[in-house]
Amino acid sequence: MNRLLPLFLILIVLLFSCATKSAGEEPTLSNEEERVAIDEDLTGKLKFNESSETVKTKVTVKSYIDGDTTHFFVPTSISEDGVLKARYIAINTPESTGKIEEWGKRASEFTKAKLQSAESIIIESDNGTWNLDSTGSRYLVWIWYRTSETEDYRCLNLEILEEGLALPSSSANNRYGSWCQNAIQKAKDKGLHVWSKEKDPDFFYGDALEVTLKELRFNPSVYDGKKVAFEGVITRNYNNSVYIESYDEETESSYGISVYYGYSLSGSGLEILQVGNRVRIVGTMQYYAAGGVYQISGLKYREMKKDDPGNIRLLEKGVSVEPRVIEMEELNRREVEVIVEDEVKSLPYREALLGTVVKIDGIHVDDVYVTTKEDSSSFGAMTLTCSKDGEAITIRTLPFYEGGELMTERDFLGFVIDVIGVVDTYEGSVQIRVFNIDDITVY
Repeated sequence: MNRLLPLFLILIVLLFSCATKSAGEEPTLSNEEERVAIDEDLTGKLKFNESSETVKTKVTVKSYIDGDTTHFFVPTSISEDGVLKARYIAINTPESTGKIEEWGKRASEFTKAKLQSAESIIIESDNGTWNLDSTGSRYLVWIWYRTSETEDYRCLNLEILEEGLALPSSSANNRYGSWCQNAIQKAKDKGLHVWSKEKDPDFFYGDALEVTLKELRFNPSVYDGKKVAFEGVITRNYNNSVYIESYDEETESSYGISVYYGYSLSGSGLEILQVGNRVRIVGTMQYYAAGGVYQISGLKYREMKKDDPGNIRLLEKGVSVEPRVIEMEELNRREVEVIVEDEVKSLPYREALLGTVVKIDGIHVDDVYVTTKEDSSSFGAMTLTCSKDGEAITIRTLPFYEGGELMTERDFLGFVIDVIGVVDTYEGSVQIRVFNIDDITVY
C-alpha cells in the first residue's frame, strides 16, 4: 500500500494539471512549448475564432502607412466615409513616416508585403466594440490575413512581433497577450531586428537626423540649424536651388522644400540634382529670412567617398511628379491634419503645400505688374494678381519670351489662365512661382 500511495498522488497531480490547462480560453504556453516555439512558426499556431464575441469585418487596403498603421476600406456602417484608420494592437514598430528610426523601413515593407499577398483580410477588435486609440482618430485592431482560401488566417500583429520588427505596446494586456509575450521572447532569444546587435542595412548611420519631408514641414522650427537627411523627387532646378517633394500616404498629400546648393557642388554632384531624379538629400535646415521660408543648404558630394552618409545620393532616375490639382478655396482655407508621435497636429493647406508643384485651372488675371528696370536681374519678370470664385492668388513668373519678344501685360491681362507652378511665399503671402512659359495656358 505504501508503494502505491506515491503513484496515486502523482496521478492526481497530473489530472489536476490537465484540468487547469483546459479551463481558460487562451492558456499560456508551457515551458516546454515555449522552447519549441523558438524554432517554430508561433503565428501559425494561433487560430482565428470567427465565433468569438469580438467585432470583425472583411476589409481591403486603401493605403499603406507604416509597420503598425494601415488605412482600410470598410462598410459605411462602421465608418461614414468608408475608411478605417487602423492602429495595430500590442505592437509599436520603429518610425518610418516622421523621424526615421532603425528597422522602421524594414517593418513598413514587411507589413506591406504581407497585406499585398493577402487573398482576404479581416480586422478584429479586442472586445465587443470598435475602440479608438489615444489620438481619437485611429482604431485599435488585430489584423488577420490569408494568402489563399485553403490556408488559415494569420495574425499580422503577432507575426510582426515574432519577426522582431516591433517593440511591445501593452502586449500582455489583451486577448492574445500570452501569445504576444511568447512571440516577443522568441524574437529576443533569436536576436531578430530590433533585438539584434546588428546594424539596419536600410538605415544611414551618419550624423544627420533621418526624417521625412512631412516631418520637416510640420515641425520646421524643431530642426532649425540641424543637419537632416531625407528622400524626395526633384521637380524644379533654378538659380542654384532645386525644389524637392515626396508623397505621403497617410495624408494623401505631397510635401516639399527648397534646397540651395549654391556653388558647393560640381561634376557628379550636380548631375545628381537633375529634375526627375529621386535623391537622398543631406544638409542643414535654416530659415531663409529674405524669402520667409525654411530651406536646406550645406550640401556636399565627395566623389572619392561615395558611401559617406553625409553625401547627397542618387536613388532613381526618370521619376515623374504630376502637379496636384487644387482649388483656390482649399488653398486659402483648408487645413491638413497629421499624427506626429501620437499627437494630432494641423497645418494650413497653403503651408503644407510649400515647395510642391500644383495646378490651378480657370483663374482670371485681374492685374499685371512687370519689372521694367533694365538693370534689374529680374527685368521682365511678372506678378499676376488673379482671382476665381471670390478667392485671390498671386502668380510670379520669370522673364518669358515669345517669338524673341519679351512677354508683358498685354499677353495676360484680362485673360483666363491655367497655371502650373511651385507654392512659395513672398513677404509672408502665398504665391505660385512659374519657371516655364509652357506651364501657363491662356484662354
